[in-house]
Amino acid sequence: QLKPFPVNWPIGDGADFKGVFDRLAKQVHLFERTTGGAYMAPVEVGDILDDFVKERVAGETLAKITEELEMLDMAGAEFNSDEILAGRTTPVFFGSAMNNFGVELILKGFLHHAPPPQGRPSAGKFIEPSDEQFSGFIFKIQANMDPKHRDRIAYIRICSGKFERDMIVYHSRTGKKVRLASSHRLFGKERETVNEAFPGDIIGLVGHADFGIGDTLSTNKATNFHEIPRFTPESFSYLHNSDTGKFKQFRQGLEQLLQEGAIQCLSLKGSTVAVPVLAAVGPLQFDVVQFRLESEYNAISRLEPAPWQVMRWLPAEFSEEEMDKLSPPTGSRFGWDSESNPVLLFASDWAASYFEQNNGDLNLSQVPPDQKEP
Repeated sequence: QLKPFPVNWPIGDGADFKGVFDRLAKQVHLFERTTGGAYMAPVEVGDILDDFVKERVAGETLAKITEELEMLDMAGAEFNSDEILAGRTTPVFFGSAMNNFGVELILKGFLHHAPPPQGRPSAGKFIEPSDEQFSGFIFKIQANMDPKHRDRIAYIRICSGKFERDMIVYHSRTGKKVRLASSHRLFGKERETVNEAFPGDIIGLVGHADFGIGDTLSTNKATNFHEIPRFTPESFSYLHNSDTGKFKQFRQGLEQLLQEGAIQCLSLKGSTVAVPVLAAVGPLQFDVVQFRLESEYNAISRLEPAPWQVMRWLPAEFSEEEMDKLSPPTGSRFGWDSESNPVLLFASDWAASYFEQNNGDLNLSQVPPDQKEP
């Protein structure tokens, strides 16, 4: 269980937000508002009992935060660097991005508390950041970054060695050699060409349609990280194209959004209708897809809830002939996920449990075959 530790605590909220109290340094940071957060807000720093604090913060607000801080000290998690590095405690920072206040505090806190680049296991070895061979893994895909060009950016974290623009590396999933010619550092809509990068750095790679989340890029063909866990979908929906004249935009938009990895598209065994079946952790992700299809690709769609609530993966080599020999509960469907792994969809947890109890020799999994059970 992940325990939060508020490193600072807000003084006031909404229109009355005045600043934060740093629990580690025991200091108050009071800020002055700037127009639209155009520049960093001026800050006064001092003790909670200083006169300038009493002048700017109402007495009842001071009494309230004093009580809240006492409760945090008694009942909240303790600050422990080892627990943070182990992933059992997470620091929490408060601030206002709109007013450009607190941003500097969280950046300094990140630099102070975050661990340095760590070694990672790969194919029975442990790749250290100090290794000379270049390696990195793709952890995010952002589609349609530039609507005029429909480009996509693959974000890669450098794990070892040195990245150099135009270098040739192996793409682990396809085994092909690729040239990394278009590398950028991104800030909002601005892009800056990156010629060199080192372990811990994150850069964006443009123009590689084959790259997917979890892929490894390395100068050593044998290197292959398994960094990105995939969560079991619990929501399913049909996605209909509402305008047949915009089928090309609908298909292209859906393909690019699927590459981002938040949702996946299932293929159902025996289906004669070419309507995509989407699977996601929650239904909000379907609304996001629908909105982006219309706003970014000018493709109007319609969602239709599917009758399943549970998905389980079958063994990797499970064939259609083996599927035909099974008798799943009414309403269940066989199919394949976006990586062509065989799956079985159930209408409820009870149906899934009933099937597993009556087919004890069949190994159903909550994660894909290439991922270990949590």
